[in-house]
Amino acid sequence: MTRIFDATSTTDDVLDGVDLTGRRVLVTGVSAGLGVETARALAAHGADVVGAARDLAKAEAATAEARRQAKGAFDLVRLDLASLADVRRAADALIADGRPFDVVIANAGVMMPPFGLTEDGFETQIGTNHLGHFVFVNRIAPLIRSGGRFVALASSGHRFADVDLDDPNFEKTPYDPMIGYGRSKTANALFAVEFDHRHRDRGVRAAAVHPGGIQTELARHLPADAFDGALAQINAELAAKGEPPFAWKTVPQGAATSVWPGFVADADAVGGHYCENCHVSTVTEGTINPVAEGVRPYAVDPDHARALWAASEAWVGERF
Repeated sequence: MTRIFDATSTTDDVLDGVDLTGRRVLVTGVSAGLGVETARALAAHGADVVGAARDLAKAEAATAEARRQAKGAFDLVRLDLASLADVRRAADALIADGRPFDVVIANAGVMMPPFGLTEDGFETQIGTNHLGHFVFVNRIAPLIRSGGRFVALASSGHRFADVDLDDPNFEKTPYDPMIGYGRSKTANALFAVEFDHRHRDRGVRAAAVHPGGIQTELARHLPADAFDGALAQINAELAAKGEPPFAWKTVPQGAATSVWPGFVADADAVGGHYCENCHVSTVTEGTINPVAEGVRPYAVDPDHARALWAASEAWVGERF
């Protein structure tokens, strides 16, 4: 019988009784937070893990205990998603190595930094969160075995903004870090939709996930009280409905939705979808509420996903 998980489920709950021995997994962003926990849980259940990070020294320190307790191999590789030259170097090295992957989890990201550009001239968030992964994952896609999965970490932050195919780098509009984050997270979701469409015939499926509200290093560019006003309003609305106040997830609870579609959920159930709290989300309209469930229609629209893919190829100068 299929087990039911929810917002309180942890990585170890989801993987309870699951033996991943012989499975090979790549996780980006293993220098902090969700990436470290995702890699730890998978390695603890027997998977051979390749963790990618921009700062290898930081990743080595962050994963030291996880690597010590790993039942399978746990290797680290350098990957700077803000440099397409480095992305291509890292991908080419994996292709040259030739060993296949069962699951690739695009976990790394940046949230709401001051305005900046990547090495290639893209706004930091769309360049790092989307385009870096777009090139990296597409280049190593031939290594994903039939029956494998690709999991892209999106966010409820996609509700802040749809992608802007005409002005991805804020050259025509004033920069707003929240809008930039929303665009990049919508792009992550749309990438999963089109990747699933392109690879399902060979038995590879893709899903996007929202891990939930978690206090991690991802919010390092924001002031400590950045969410206080919004949370006060949200909790007032919840109280008026007789519902309990918002509660932050733990890191293991957040990472649970990263591993659920990759290793436990039915492929046809999650393929091409957006997931949260260890289930497939419903498509919803309405006002922006960062803690309510649901995905906006534009973040899972197949035609929109196809258009973003074509635009992304033009931006990076590479066809996939």
